[in-house]
Amino acid sequence: MSVNDILDTLRRFDAYPKTQEDIRIKTFGGATVTVLSCIIMVTLFVSELRDYMSPNISEELFVDISRGPNLRINIDFVIPRISCEFLVLDAMDSSGEQHLQIEHNIYKRRLDLLGNPIEEPQKEDLGAVSEIVQKDVNKTQECGSCYGAETEDLPCCSTCEDVKDAYRRKKWAFPDLQSIKQCQSENYSEKLKSAFTEACQIYGYMEVNRVGGSFHIAPGKSFSINHVHVHDVQPFSSSSFNTSHRIRHLSFGKNIPGKTNPIDGTEVIAHEGATMFQYYVKIVPTTYHRKDGAVFYTNQFSVTRHQKTVSISTGESGMPGIFFNYELAPMMVKYTEKERSFGHFATNVCAIIGGVFTVAGLIDSLFYHSYKAIQKKIELGKVN
Repeated sequence: MSVNDILDTLRRFDAYPKTQEDIRIKTFGGATVTVLSCIIMVTLFVSELRDYMSPNISEELFVDISRGPNLRINIDFVIPRISCEFLVLDAMDSSGEQHLQIEHNIYKRRLDLLGNPIEEPQKEDLGAVSEIVQKDVNKTQECGSCYGAETEDLPCCSTCEDVKDAYRRKKWAFPDLQSIKQCQSENYSEKLKSAFTEACQIYGYMEVNRVGGSFHIAPGKSFSINHVHVHDVQPFSSSSFNTSHRIRHLSFGKNIPGKTNPIDGTEVIAHEGATMFQYYVKIVPTTYHRKDGAVFYTNQFSVTRHQKTVSISTGESGMPGIFFNYELAPMMVKYTEKERSFGHFATNVCAIIGGVFTVAGLIDSLFYHSYKAIQKKIELGKVN
């Protein structure tokens, strides 16, 4: 068998027989269908390519057996009706113990009532909750009077806060500020005047123990008296503080792709004083495994809000402020990035090109034969 015979035999298996160039008919309708089909094929190809280039993320849910040491809380709040001098941020865990000496990076920025910064942000001494206990005071140190509230362990008071501490121990009402020399020297009366004429932004992060707990932003200096957490709002009353606030950001852990923070941008208005806002947060530990082997630990959460007016007349207990109580779920969500299959991508591309080409051919054939049939009837005079 010669080479020509072999080639002739092979030609019989050609599934794509060619027509002669001189018997092909090209029409404007066919050109239009071709251009539209090419645009559709390119659009679908780009969409498929973008999907192939993005990682495939699988999701798993299982019991959390990890023992992470800390929980990072990222916050950015604006309180538009209370100055920074009268706001404190406290945190405590589920056992009720306050977080002293925890790692944090919290700042306060003074704002005017329009939200414009007044001065550079100042770092906040988070967790510096005063426990009213005995102090060691150098008796030879020269300091001022405690105005009748001196004790053996606190024979004198050098600052306005020392005088207030002494009065708290005695459970006395704080006297007129104008009569306290230490408060006059610290311009305490000027701070009182700006209490409700400024706004405050509190932002940053804090690292707390990885257990359930709470944190809050509330007016007045915080104290722990006999293991009871209290806030001193003197010389004002609780109803004087408008605890309206805007939550610019709240998250737990690092931000990862696909993670949402459900209350970012939330703005809450208190229509009367002494309003207590409570947020109950359910945290779900989450891990994100990237294709390059890097692992990120973060948390997702859901939140429920409740508010009430604190008033002796209504019998509602509590204090004005913004309170967050959080719990960690026993389950963990795991996201894993995986490479998409090239075979799957190639199959989809072939399906796109072949499918669009075939459908376009059917449409063109339908238009062409319909046009020829109508034209023939016109020639025969069957169409008016």
